[in-house]
Amino acid sequence: MKTQAKAILVDITRCIGCHSCERACKQVHNLPEESEPVLSGTALTVVQESQGRFVRRLCMHCQDPACASACPVGALQKTSLGPVIYAADRCIGCRYCMLACPFQVPRYEWDHLAPYVKKCNMCAERIARGETPVCVEACPVGATQFGDRAEILAEARRRIDENSTYVPRIYGAEEVGGTSVFFLSDVPFEKLGFVTPPSEQPMPILTSTALSDIPTVVVAGTALLAALYWITQRRQEVALAEAQESQPLARSQELVSGWQKKGVKS
Repeated sequence: MKTQAKAILVDITRCIGCHSCERACKQVHNLPEESEPVLSGTALTVVQESQGRFVRRLCMHCQDPACASACPVGALQKTSLGPVIYAADRCIGCRYCMLACPFQVPRYEWDHLAPYVKKCNMCAERIARGETPVCVEACPVGATQFGDRAEILAEARRRIDENSTYVPRIYGAEEVGGTSVFFLSDVPFEKLGFVTPPSEQPMPILTSTALSDIPTVVVAGTALLAALYWITQRRQEVALAEAQESQPLARSQELVSGWQKKGVKS
């Protein structure tokens, strides 16, 4: 039986700003319970107020995630069920994922001695067990729904077709090649602070050229540094040799000068 990819639908018109999703996320991930205004190492999803609406922020779980393509050690991976998961034991702290993410989601534990990258994992463990993400389960008004990705997209389209107050756009359906988290709104997404990625293409396609140049840059840089090192070392060797050669001559001159002084005195 083929695995069905899952997705989350957040309907901004239904959110009442109760922050139940935030609290549930913090509890299941053993994070401090204090409410936070923005995504952080201790807040994997937040609810922000904008234009009189309550807007959730969380990882979009891209179909072809730029964070995973940018990671040189495979610490981030897209699963067949939809979540983009993070393996802390592989992470080397390069933070390329933070630079690559078009939605500016991953956060770094700057205040930790052994820091890791933090982001929503879509409750991947729960999904693997056939359960619902805890944020969806905690929502008391059904503003967040979960299910098979194709069915969630169909539900979003149905709502738009049946209610003209919605903006005729499913945010996440096409952005950067599609995501596993979708948003509906009756206010233009740009006014709510949603980013507009530079293309509907998956970000790895756009970044592959730059990433493919890394080996060339590394080789050229290494060669340049090696040349500078050789020149510096060569100069030091020449200076040392000249100093060593001048020492016997200086010693001879000192002896001659000493003998001459003795001869004058005698």
